[in-house]
Amino acid sequence: MSETICAAVALDGKQTEVRMFPRPDIPVDGGLLEVEMTGVCGSDWPYFLNYPKSKGPLILGHETVGRVSALGASAAARWGLKEGDRVALEEYLPCGHCDYCRTGNFRLCDATDSLLGSGIRYGSTPISVAPSLWGGYGQYQFLHPNSVFHRVPDAMSATLATLALPLGNGFEWVHFQGEARLGQVVLIQGPGQQGLACVVAAREAGVGCIIVTGLGADRHRLALARELGAHHTIDIEAHDLLESVAEMTGGLMADLVIDCASGGPDTIVAAIQLARKNGRVLLGGRKGQPVPRFDSDMLFRKCLTVKGVRGHSYQAVELALATIASGRYPLHKLCTHVFGLDRVDVALRTVGGEAGTAAIHCCVDPWGQGRPA
Repeated sequence: MSETICAAVALDGKQTEVRMFPRPDIPVDGGLLEVEMTGVCGSDWPYFLNYPKSKGPLILGHETVGRVSALGASAAARWGLKEGDRVALEEYLPCGHCDYCRTGNFRLCDATDSLLGSGIRYGSTPISVAPSLWGGYGQYQFLHPNSVFHRVPDAMSATLATLALPLGNGFEWVHFQGEARLGQVVLIQGPGQQGLACVVAAREAGVGCIIVTGLGADRHRLALARELGAHHTIDIEAHDLLESVAEMTGGLMADLVIDCASGGPDTIVAAIQLARKNGRVLLGGRKGQPVPRFDSDMLFRKCLTVKGVRGHSYQAVELALATIASGRYPLHKLCTHVFGLDRVDVALRTVGGEAGTAAIHCCVDPWGQGRPA
């Protein structure tokens, strides 16, 4: 192995730069992962816009798949892994002993919460924090003692394996948080990678009706939603949303509404209108601004449960990997682009809608030149 490691560093001003880093010493309780492929999460775009400015240069990327390259002795015993094992990494680096960790909600652990605190996690920790290799957009990634792993079958393509976390979000939100059940109506706002993941999870739950909404520019994504199992899709720019859903549901509206849309807060207002009495609304799309003229009276008039959702549990990612391995869904159609390290800025701007052709799930191959769709 070379004594230096290439990685793409995100800088202020929507730029990335390929830099060389020294191969770190491997502590007895840590390791090193040789990265095969890393997915570009939709959250990487706002990180790219804001984190380099606020935190300093960093290596983004947290949907990492690779093989264990080096392993300390106590890490091998603790993780149950050996060198050469193929794994998918979660982004979280939980402490393991707080109330959140002890109750299975380790994604909320303060030690790894980079949104509401100063915790460290993969893909959002600056290179100023030793040993710098905290992101998947590099040839190797440092394995922190608190890393969370999932085994990946050798037969599974690396590109498909990078869907483990976004698909895991779908299972978390639909199954564990949304409690979708047989025969219910699930409405998903936003046909991006998270929304499409929710379609797959809803199909696996056996719900009675899956409705996906989007814009006119999303027609290719809405078509893919139908291929993945959605019963109905609605272009909200061409059709009246409330009338369409009322017609599809016999006036009952949706048992569960999951807002995966990015952008403004209008979809939150719509989600509350689309939910039936005693329904559930999950908010998973970041808006970046408050909801104007929010009518909270609608919540008690309809006896609604409204909940924000972030990330995934361990069980949800395991369900995702099992679903990918099953081959029941054309998930390869979500994987639209692969980029090399020298074009990570283009990958991020493609996900952000500022470059390239329409994307759903992009990947970074740290060893190759990548390929456009």
